[in-house]
Amino acid sequence: MPPSPARASTVQCRRSSTTCRCRRRDSTKPTNPRMASADMAIRKYVSPLGWAVAGMFVLTLALFLCLGWVEMLAFALVCATLLVSSAALSVGNTAFTATLSVSNTRVSVNQTMHAMVTVSNPSTSVTASASGDLPISQSNYGSLEWHHERFAIPSLGAHQSKQTAIPLTATHRAVVTVGPLSVRKGDPFGLVRREHRLTEQIRVYIHPDIVPLHTLHAGIIRDLEGNPSDDLVNDDLSFFGLREYEYGDDVRNVHWLSTAKTGTLMIRQFEATRRTDSSVSLDVAAFSYASAEEFELAVSVFASIGVQCVSERRALYAQSGRLHVQPRKPADFLDTCSEIEPETRGGTMLANLAREALLACDKASLYCFVAGSAHEVDDLRRLGAAIPDSATCVVVQVVAGASSAVRTLPECVFITVGVLDDLPLLMEVLS
Repeated sequence: MPPSPARASTVQCRRSSTTCRCRRRDSTKPTNPRMASADMAIRKYVSPLGWAVAGMFVLTLALFLCLGWVEMLAFALVCATLLVSSAALSVGNTAFTATLSVSNTRVSVNQTMHAMVTVSNPSTSVTASASGDLPISQSNYGSLEWHHERFAIPSLGAHQSKQTAIPLTATHRAVVTVGPLSVRKGDPFGLVRREHRLTEQIRVYIHPDIVPLHTLHAGIIRDLEGNPSDDLVNDDLSFFGLREYEYGDDVRNVHWLSTAKTGTLMIRQFEATRRTDSSVSLDVAAFSYASAEEFELAVSVFASIGVQCVSERRALYAQSGRLHVQPRKPADFLDTCSEIEPETRGGTMLANLAREALLACDKASLYCFVAGSAHEVDDLRRLGAAIPDSATCVVVQVVAGASSAVRTLPECVFITVGVLDDLPLLMEVLS
């Protein structure tokens, strides 16, 4: 049934009003993209101080026109002179290209590296003088520290370049971000500036101090998934060689074919195979440590044990707060140690530390826990009680300045570390 004329006219009016409303909305869009890009360029090049001076110029000029105060006219002329001179000083060819590199992306504490900046002029025209800005940031116990290295870039001829070396000293363990490099051309007043970003960021890892340890022989012996060790035994899975019979040797290990050839009883020798999956955990709760130096000592102990495990090609499962890694190379593990920071909110309880270690690897042959001096010995002993009896459990308590000691408890091997240099001698209990 067709709609009545009155209803049809109503529908037509609604459609027409909707069309008009859409047209009004479309009319608000900018019709000239060049004006929009010019507006963005002005906002980008003029600093907030420049906008403030421009606002003062408009205000003082308006006061002069309204009140006729000559002082306002003089102030307006000063503002106008500053704006015009700033715009003139910021003009120039700044079509630079640049490369940023560092002498080493992995350094140790107190080691000096160099950031190499090469600025080039790829064009055939002479460039204007400018300034380079290289921001450098590093994390320091939850806060981000910034500082800028600024250097002058002279006027470069066609296809010329300038290289600048910026020395950087690693003061403490951290992850340092170098860059991006920016080239800035502007006035000395800071009203107008032209800035170009030329390079990307580079991450530099400052590794903690570590000490080399002796070979760790902790493991489950005669395991099909184990790795051969340097120890020679009379009964195992990995055959090594033959030797002459000695009094007390098991006759079942006699190699009768070689005995028949040599006329002397020959005994088989085997390499001791051990399943060497290792788990190393670090307590990162801030309340567990008496000072920042003690926490850094704990990170160095954690890193030293982990590097030794990876160097021996042990399967390593490392946990430190939110970081859970299975590194294959010592350098990769040290990169992870550079990112460790204490957790000030809450923190991981000791019971959760053992639970997370078992969740990461429940068949490891070595479980090592590193904690601070704020914990009682009885609380740390409970870590060993949660570990399977077939595995070796080592609990390392870091107490800065204390006397180092080793105690063999029913639940674990308890080690107290006061100085990092004592760690190799203390860990010989597992060698």
